[in-house]
Amino acid sequence: MTTFDEDLFLKGLERRRATLGADYVDRNLAAADDFTRPFQDAMTAWCWGFGWGDDVIDAKTRSMMNLSMIGALGKMHEWELHCRGAIANGVTRDELRAIIHVIGIYCGVPQALECFRAARRVLDDIPASDAPTQTPPDATAD
Repeated sequence: MTTFDEDLFLKGLERRRATLGADYVDRNLAAADDFTRPFQDAMTAWCWGFGWGDDVIDAKTRSMMNLSMIGALGKMHEWELHCRGAIANGVTRDELRAIIHVIGIYCGVPQALECFRAARRVLDDIPASDAPTQTPPDATAD
């Protein structure tokens, strides 16, 4: 039996659903069994409740950081999943491209190509209106 902070779990569940989609998260939790449930519970509380629940870094910036780190690790299934979440958190197509450029510089061209392939699959699956092409201008600029 796993013990975890129930408040962090509930906070994490809310953040996880908001970023990855309630259907996806609920399917993963429903598919958990005695073998995988302790990890699902701990990950939801720790990663999503503690990590994503810290409002010092906003969700969009955190998504951009995650794409960079997951891209560096070459975990493409997770990268594609977090790419979808990043778009839900406001990351634009232009920002995705810039993130992949950085991955290419620091992790190599082959890894950047993998990220572009994954991003293309994500972008092809969503309406263009859900992934703006540019970062909106700063509302405080004159």
